[in-house]
Amino acid sequence: MSIKAVAVLIGETVKGVVHFEQEGLDSAVHMYGEVSNLSPGQHGFHIHQFGDTTNGCISAGPHFNPFQKTHGGPQDEERHVGDLGNITADENGIAKFDFNDLLVRLNGPYSVIGRTIIVHSDPDDLGQGGTELSKTTGNAGGRLACGVIGITNI
Repeated sequence: MSIKAVAVLIGETVKGVVHFEQEGLDSAVHMYGEVSNLSPGQHGFHIHQFGDTTNGCISAGPHFNPFQKTHGGPQDEERHVGDLGNITADENGIAKFDFNDLLVRLNGPYSVIGRTIIVHSDPDDLGQGGTELSKTTGNAGGRLACGVIGITNI
């Protein structure tokens, strides 16, 4: 059973699209897409708790963290479900990405469908920054663009 979802990221200037695909109920979720108008370099990339953009990206709340873990990188055992690490923009401000994640789900009680994905202004320190903020947000800075994750048929 294949499940597909998409999020259209909208910010003041930053725009993008993120695709999600899960082939089986217990398989990794494949995420790929492109974000444009970023400053060159790394930008934190996270799934946040709420699918609410009524007050811009801020109303999406904190990182999606149903298991009450501390912030980490996508390869860490101790991490939020929503911790996707960084995407990297080239010299033209375009970040293309393609990766799989074993914690993210498009089905079941911890599904990310209906939640918001956000690209941040700064690099995510993956919980290694040595500050309290590092253990909750990765010091990833402001929210440049966001989009609610919804089911798609393509």
